[in-house]
Amino acid sequence: MVQVNLWSGLRRLADGNQVVAVEARSLREMLDALLRQHPGLEPVIRAGVSISVDGVIVPDLNAPVTEASEIYLLQRIKGG
Repeated sequence: MVQVNLWSGLRRLADGNQVVAVEARSLREMLDALLRQHPGLEPVIRAGVSISVDGVIVPDLNAPVTEASEIYLLQRIKGG
């Protein structure tokens, strides 16, 4: 199981949880598992989020994650 840290605005959509544990081997699997567990997150996730893994924003949803990964779901960070 990987631990996903949610920003404060998402917690109300995830039953008040700051951290959600899901079974996943990639970021895509992690997002899918989050949506199955907490369907209320769907509008926000589908609109776009940024994902930090071990302190680095990772845009590739096929990137692997492990139980040791430090994962944060963040408001979308746009570059310019």
